[in-house]
Amino acid sequence: MEGLVRVAESPRPRFSIVSAAFNVARYLPEFIDSVEVQMEENPGLLEVVMVDDGSTDETLAELRAWADRRAGTVRVLTQPNAGQGAARNAGLEVAVGEWVTFPDPDDILEPGYLSSVVEFLDGRDDIDMVATNRLLLNDSTKALTDKHPLRRHFAAGDRARPLTTFPDHFHGSAPAAFYRVDRIRKHELRFDHRIRPNFEDGHFSSRYLLLAPDPKVAFVATARYQYRKRSDQSSTLQGSYRHPGRFTAVLRHGYLDVLETAERELGHVPEWLQNFVLYELSYYFAAEDSGSKVVAPAPEADEFHALMRQIVRHLDPEVVASFSVVPLKGAARDVLLHAYRDEPWVSSYALAERLDSRQGLVRIVYRFTGDAPEDQIFSGGDVIPPAYTKVRALYFHGRPLLRERIHWVPASRALRLVVDGRVRELRFAQPPVPARTLSPARLRQALQPRRKAAAAGTIGWRDRLLLRVARSRPVSRRLRRSWVLMDRIHNADDSAEHLFQYLRENRQDIDAHFVVQRGTPDWKRLRKAYGRRVVAHGSLPWKILMLNCQHLVSSHADIAVCRPPAITSLASPAYRFTFLQHGVIKDDLSSWLNHRPLDVFVTSTQQEHASIVADDTPYIYTDRETKLTGLPRFDLLFEQGQRFGPDRRDLVLVCPTWRVWLVPPLKRGSQRRELVEGIEETDYVREWLDVLRSKELADAAARHGLKVAFLPHPNMDVLAGKLDLPSHVEVMSFEGRDVRELFARSAVLITDYSSVAFNAAYLDRPVVYFQFDRERMTQGGHVGRAGYFDYGRDGFGPVTETADDAVAAAVGIVDRGPTPDPVYLDRIAATFPLRDGRCRERVVDAIENSTRKYRTSAADE
Repeated sequence: MEGLVRVAESPRPRFSIVSAAFNVARYLPEFIDSVEVQMEENPGLLEVVMVDDGSTDETLAELRAWADRRAGTVRVLTQPNAGQGAARNAGLEVAVGEWVTFPDPDDILEPGYLSSVVEFLDGRDDIDMVATNRLLLNDSTKALTDKHPLRRHFAAGDRARPLTTFPDHFHGSAPAAFYRVDRIRKHELRFDHRIRPNFEDGHFSSRYLLLAPDPKVAFVATARYQYRKRSDQSSTLQGSYRHPGRFTAVLRHGYLDVLETAERELGHVPEWLQNFVLYELSYYFAAEDSGSKVVAPAPEADEFHALMRQIVRHLDPEVVASFSVVPLKGAARDVLLHAYRDEPWVSSYALAERLDSRQGLVRIVYRFTGDAPEDQIFSGGDVIPPAYTKVRALYFHGRPLLRERIHWVPASRALRLVVDGRVRELRFAQPPVPARTLSPARLRQALQPRRKAAAAGTIGWRDRLLLRVARSRPVSRRLRRSWVLMDRIHNADDSAEHLFQYLRENRQDIDAHFVVQRGTPDWKRLRKAYGRRVVAHGSLPWKILMLNCQHLVSSHADIAVCRPPAITSLASPAYRFTFLQHGVIKDDLSSWLNHRPLDVFVTSTQQEHASIVADDTPYIYTDRETKLTGLPRFDLLFEQGQRFGPDRRDLVLVCPTWRVWLVPPLKRGSQRRELVEGIEETDYVREWLDVLRSKELADAAARHGLKVAFLPHPNMDVLAGKLDLPSHVEVMSFEGRDVRELFARSAVLITDYSSVAFNAAYLDRPVVYFQFDRERMTQGGHVGRAGYFDYGRDGFGPVTETADDAVAAAVGIVDRGPTPDPVYLDRIAATFPLRDGRCRERVVDAIENSTRKYRTSAADE
């Protein structure tokens, strides 16, 4: 290793900065400037040891130039790439300060950072660690936010906290912490490079704090550390969910090791350490609950759950039950308390969590492990069967660890639930988390709920006037049975528009209105055809309509559609929501859809329907909501397909779906999406450009008189304008055109995971799947995770992983003719046994039936 020559003996600096650097040249100027400020504010107190970890960019040159400018203060070491922990350990070997900290070289130390630490430590020798205040720096926008989940630790200002008496306090971030160097050297403490991709810091910090009999940490709120969230997602933490070590090495060498160390050296696990591990585990549950982050890959899942079982043995049930440092998502608390403890368990209560007053039903739910218990429902003293029932599996990283029994039961008489011979308490909400530490914030929340609710419900005089008009008798009587239909906020031509057209032509007894954004092409087209029955989204008439309508019917279930903030800020919506769907569900979307208020849930195939309503599926929905009708747009799609015989199919249609990591989150109340910066350099763009620019595909299309057409997903509609496409590629859009015709005209469809493959299959059109990023997409990297549909077993065409293979498969289909192979025709026939043009009729029946009272002879005597 280069750079180990020590500088001449000099007075010991108070602080050493040790920073591991790998390919961070673009960030170094800001970092260096921020450290220079600390030097100027605290002359003589600071040394810097920068360790280049085998960078391949200009990082090492930048660091050496800095060392030349700051000879005697800044030293540079360099080593072959060995990881962040190994680089920090190398820096520790030569650090000579009393305290050491490990800031990352893409982050920023604010002015006064070190001065705040100095001021707090002066005159004190009882502090074991200093924790500084982390803020989030958005690399794209440069916005700085105070949103770290542990910001509560700094709410009281600069304070020292003994962790024994403040067990909900802990700190594990090495970049934003200071440690005593002599203690580290005495106990030969080092970063464990096996713990990757995360918790290397937490493990080091926990082992360090376990060395003190009663560790005391200074939480210095005035020392502000800016943690950079990189726009390209390239930081170690940001990419950690895609690393298999997060599900094996982190648990084994990280969490389990510190717990076992505490047991071995102290005879028990301190409560602060249990809370720290629970905080870390909460991210695994959040990833599972969100459905949009990677979960344990199949090869690592068994080891992950075996390690979880060992970890849970070190966590006291009382500590798990009272944990409140951050919210535990979903069923996390019950999983930690019961799923890994090898004992059958049934919840002591059941939740009456939703009332459907129109149907006269209430949903009652309780959890259990092991075999399903026997239960009985008593209504007014009589045993009655549930109207609808299922057992839902609660999956956690690929395993069903808990189950819920869901009953929809008549609510017309007094109810009682008996499970395994014991009456269970019926509650309306989860019990509060029992407090072991009572904070002022929790006191205010518990003892002043009315004042808080009143403040949240305050609206301006214009909104009060609007509500008065909307609730007036003439308006409410006029609109109370109306149906509001919409597709996306800014465009139409999906199932909702086609159902609206059907209602206007066949069911004028239904007061149907269509909603779309004013000024869009679809607004102009539909307004011309249907006049005032087309209402501008966000307008005053739209608000009045939404505050009174009986049904909201949409092909999308985004919150901006089903619970728009402009309406929910005024009143709780009373309408029933029908989810028509944008396409056939083949993946597991339960973590997204389970949070939607669906009263009617349209499905199109037997497999799809069963994947939602059957026992041991992850969805909360039963046959009450879920109806097998077919998509309304399938009726028109089939009509279009009949118009285009084999000799009229003139398109090679390239239609990939979107990627959640390439599209920033939706802004509140919007459905329009943007793209991340630098998308042109991503694998997604490179791989699809290889297909679109393929000479072989262009030649095959020319031989048969076909056009190559590119139809990006609506969430990435602006992508085409950023690409350098060949002149023979025609760019299409979902907006402002009849896309059914594009599928009908297809000689072959090239897609990846998109449900548009079902559109092509519905018309007996050939399909090619191009799945270069299958592992990431099917293990939770995108919205949802792999479901019942296996592309190799159930798909409607060959599955490829390289652009060359995808092109070869498409060329082979074009050369053979525009009819799927017999094996794929058989799959299509099994998937869509009934193509009768009556999907819209069945959907209308389902919506109307959803408002009819459920009756049983026992419940309604």
